[in-house]
Amino acid sequence: DGTVMRLYRQSVEDFSLFPGKELDETEIQNLKKEAGQISAKMRAVRILSASSVSKSDLQRRLIQKGEGKQDAQEAVAWMSDMGLLDDEKTARQIVERCAAKGYGLARAKQALYEKQIPREFWEDALADYPDQTGTIVAYFQSKLPANAEEKDIKRAVDAMMRRGHSYSQIRKALEQ
Repeated sequence: DGTVMRLYRQSVEDFSLFPGKELDETEIQNLKKEAGQISAKMRAVRILSASSVSKSDLQRRLIQKGEGKQDAQEAVAWMSDMGLLDDEKTARQIVERCAAKGYGLARAKQALYEKQIPREFWEDALADYPDQTGTIVAYFQSKLPANAEEKDIKRAVDAMMRRGHSYSQIRKALEQ
């Protein structure tokens, strides 16, 4: 009937498609179903290759990009079965990145929450979070002169609070 469909090569090969081939209604429905499944899988691969994501975050993003809910679930299951999607490993990667950037523990927890990592993986990922006092001291040394005014100190403290450091850590760093 002249309907235009965007397909991956695999679908074209699976259905032996060629210009002018006539498809009955059952074949069209099967082609649409397979095209949706492959589309969701390929999009999942692209998303996962760009950044670390949790299972629920990947599913949400696939649906947000226009994939069907069932196709998104199947794509997430497919990625998990292949061992490409691991929430525990993703949690550790996120925490390591936060520590490398000099973020505090609160910011690391926020990153885990934003990536929709299940809370059951938080404790193990955060168990070895390094002490960031040295990072805070280095920041203060670079931003605050020896005779810094109260407003400058407050501005620097606020910046560290925004980066997820606790007030007690900041206070300890200021004393140093």
